[in-house]
Amino acid sequence: LFPQGQLLAKSWSSLFGGQSGAALRGPIYSFNGRNVLRDPLWPHQLAWHGSTLRGGHARRWDCQGWRSSGTAQGMAAALGEGRLLAGRRHNCSTP
Repeated sequence: LFPQGQLLAKSWSSLFGGQSGAALRGPIYSFNGRNVLRDPLWPHQLAWHGSTLRGGHARRWDCQGWRSSGTAQGMAAALGEGRLLAGRRHNCSTP
């Protein structure tokens, strides 16, 4: 069985409000029920968002128009760091 009812954040706005968004709580599961923070199939554990720290569109860093042969970069947050909108640029080819 998959765990249900675990609080990830107090509200939708708390995920994105303020500097870098809310601190994430608890595990995060993929659609097929894998805990992405512990599963070896998720080696990079990134949340791709293409946003600035305040939730605006990071136009140059959103992977829009990405092609597999390109070197474009997009903003992604490391899930283990606990801040959804914090992030660094990562190559859009990163799985």
